[in-house]
Amino acid sequence: MYSLVIIAGLLAFASSKPCDTAGSNSELLLSLNKNLLRSLEGQEGLPNPSVHLALRLSDYHNLAKESEHLNKLKINLHNDIQSSLSNSQSVVGLLALYTLALKSSCFDLNTVTFTVSDISETLLTHLKKQMEQEKEHIAFSHRPLTNYYQYSLGVLALCVSSIRVNNHVSNKLIKAVEHEHFKHGDAESTDTYAMAGMALQCVKDAGSHVLNAAELDTALSKIKQKLLASRRADGHIGNEFSTGLAVQALMAMGSQVAEYATSMEAMRTDARSNTYHNPMAISQILPALQQKSYLTVKSKECLNEDDTLVLEPIDPVVVLPSETKVTVMVEVVTSSGATAVYSVDVPKGSSLLEALELLKGKNVGFMFEKESSLWGPFLSAVNGEQARQSDRRYWHLSSDGTALSQGISDFKIEAAQKITIKNMSY
Repeated sequence: MYSLVIIAGLLAFASSKPCDTAGSNSELLLSLNKNLLRSLEGQEGLPNPSVHLALRLSDYHNLAKESEHLNKLKINLHNDIQSSLSNSQSVVGLLALYTLALKSSCFDLNTVTFTVSDISETLLTHLKKQMEQEKEHIAFSHRPLTNYYQYSLGVLALCVSSIRVNNHVSNKLIKAVEHEHFKHGDAESTDTYAMAGMALQCVKDAGSHVLNAAELDTALSKIKQKLLASRRADGHIGNEFSTGLAVQALMAMGSQVAEYATSMEAMRTDARSNTYHNPMAISQILPALQQKSYLTVKSKECLNEDDTLVLEPIDPVVVLPSETKVTVMVEVVTSSGATAVYSVDVPKGSSLLEALELLKGKNVGFMFEKESSLWGPFLSAVNGEQARQSDRRYWHLSSDGTALSQGISDFKIEAAQKITIKNMSY
């Protein structure tokens, strides 16, 4: 909560330069919007439904580029999901994001189908079936096949698509909140609490959970309490990359502006310093900064939309490797606890991925494999040992003992440090 002094100071500042502040924030939103739109041009791998969702929720549009991206989603992402479904893989999170992206473009979801074992069924039918499988897995093993973040996304996608969410499905999410099952390693997952908050708020607004209305309200109150309790002194909730979803959730749950104002300012400050250069990160903060949440998709109407967003041509920037070298110690801790330590000198400003590539090239016994995700590449195997989601394991990354909040292609090596790569369960 603000102190009276801080509120008075902010009001004094706002009243002295109202136009400058509003204009500066408007310019920032436009810049973020353009960066997100520009990311479509150099997009590697599959088209990102989260990026499409943010572009569609924005106040500013380039309808031609958005339409082009929608077509890529309907072909490339659709085919990838089709392949996963045919191989009986659980892809509830990707199915949910695909649903939200299509819904944000006012696309008729009943015309989107997948064919598995010669049976053609709609996207929403497959999403419902995947959610049932997740629910049954929770009943059997007290956790979803994927994780509660994806489970929450599934509930949200069904709900904003005006599909009544099975009480047993939403109850599993309510119970998970009650028993505080939203963990990633030893830490609580702010992202999961945020997504669960939006999902359960949608269920409440739909009025489809009247039998357990009190439990639903208690869960929503607890989520809000958890989000506010994880707010740091600088305003960020959890960390810089979970604040966007957290603010969206607080807005969706009807929080007062004062409860997330410092978090909004923290995102603006970091956006101006280019913290959010990953398209996935921008796609989560942009709706929040425009005071919207994923719940907005439910009432989205694609009528009389702005079409003024134009990308100016930019000169390509060639970044030369720094001549300054820094030493990086890399410690690998396997699932058995066995440890191996390596050393490599890398140009200052290298990404962690580049540092690991250099270390791999030294032929000192360090090896790694990576896989792609919506956030960028992540480590899947190190020194021949895998950390699979199916085994509920992952490679935890830390620098000098502090967990990294960025991926291997985004984290920059600016000084000598020790990187620990540890096979952990969740």
